[in-house]
Amino acid sequence: MFNGLCPVKTDSLKEICIKRFEGFILSGAFAAGEKLPPERELAKRLGVSRPVVHEALVDIAAKGLVTITPRKGTVVNDFRRQGSVSMLISLLEYHDGKLDARLLDGLLTMRLLVEIENVRLAARHRTDAQLEEFNNILHQETTADHTDIENITQLDFEFHLIVAIATDNLLYPLLLNSFKPVYTNLSGHFFQDSTVVSVVFDFHKKIVAAISDQDEQHAADLMHQMLSHGEERLRKIIPR
Repeated sequence: MFNGLCPVKTDSLKEICIKRFEGFILSGAFAAGEKLPPERELAKRLGVSRPVVHEALVDIAAKGLVTITPRKGTVVNDFRRQGSVSMLISLLEYHDGKLDARLLDGLLTMRLLVEIENVRLAARHRTDAQLEEFNNILHQETTADHTDIENITQLDFEFHLIVAIATDNLLYPLLLNSFKPVYTNLSGHFFQDSTVVSVVFDFHKKIVAAISDQDEQHAADLMHQMLSHGEERLRKIIPR
């Protein structure tokens, strides 16, 4: 069962071990409920030191992949029950940036629910300082090169982050930041078609106007329209 555990040679042994353990768990090679070999044995099989193995296991334990019990060992968890938000990044890396249908569906559905609530609250609680931040983003968007995917993706993320901050709920921006690698991965695919950039930026202008007017319903309607437009295109182009 552990035949795939072979020595690794890299400058970042801990990270490689983390990815190796994640790969075994996410692929089902290490099944939920299964007890892993002792750290000393894992270290020997991987060709690394025991402290490196321990640090890697502590990392994946923080993500909910395993449970480490002193003097009893390490047991593989069902990540659907114990996994944290950081598991999304691991899943994305395991699939080489590709999302399976269920994960993509879940992400898009959750984004719709969260971001519509975010913009509604932003319209209610936004401050003058936050309106300045919105207008600064809008100004940068007017001069942005629509073929510069990295910059466009960053501007789009910053727009949504300011919306989250303007909710006056500390958890929403933290949640969005936790999803940033997945969010920007999806956006990077979406903005490869530069013709959609002007559509998205136009939505940004209208949403900022609604937030400025503190029109919660209009802001929510606009966010729904923008996200629905994005979802439709993403489902056509995202690698699956």
